[in-house]
Amino acid sequence: MTEAAAELPAPPEQARTVFGDRFTDALRYAELLADAGVRRGLIGPREVPRLWERHLLNCAVLSEVIDEDVSVCDVGSGAGLPGIPLALARPDLRITLLEPLLRRTTFLEEVVKLLGVENVRVERGRAEEMVGKLPPVDVVTARAVAPLERLAGWGLPLLRPHGEMAVLKGDTAEQELKAARAALSRLGAVDATVVQVGDGVVDPLSTVVRVLVGESPGGVRAATRRAKAARASRNPRTANGSRRRR
Repeated sequence: MTEAAAELPAPPEQARTVFGDRFTDALRYAELLADAGVRRGLIGPREVPRLWERHLLNCAVLSEVIDEDVSVCDVGSGAGLPGIPLALARPDLRITLLEPLLRRTTFLEEVVKLLGVENVRVERGRAEEMVGKLPPVDVVTARAVAPLERLAGWGLPLLRPHGEMAVLKGDTAEQELKAARAALSRLGAVDATVVQVGDGVVDPLSTVVRVLVGESPGGVRAATRRAKAARASRNPRTANGSRRRR
């Protein structure tokens, strides 16, 4: 056990309510973050004393803006935040943890196996490279990955028509949204708002930017990438550089 793991506080009472039947798994996940997560450099040791409020509960309350029985892709999942707390709080969701780095996907796969989280799968890859390769999802999530404009360029193309990106942001959420509105429109967004969630669970409240898309998630460039991926799946020899016979 790391020195940091010894700093893990007891879970607050709100955690029992939020995670319900999966509270024991949430506790085990917190312990894994405080131990292996710190040793592998996935979270900083200074984050351990505030793991519950700042990380697990802060992520789990994102469920307040997500409909029942939908598919979710957590972009740049890292140590599994917000995807794993969301999966534990909402077993009705079908969640893909998308992460490009091998050491992180290895950790995520270990966590999913240890906790027996059946509604989660792990995929290694960059979001911009997975358009057309992953099935379109209802909701894209993320936390602390990139500024909103860049994040939208990665996340919106992964959505199905009329899907939604719901990302956790900090105090600059309103400013980021204002700066990104023109880019969001080009990417197929039809509405975007900032909301706060977690009343009675976290203090301060968690800030969420919600971006709704229309018929063309990701805009023209994403549609082109999806079409190219579809052609490649139908013609694998062409996709890897082999010439087609006439």
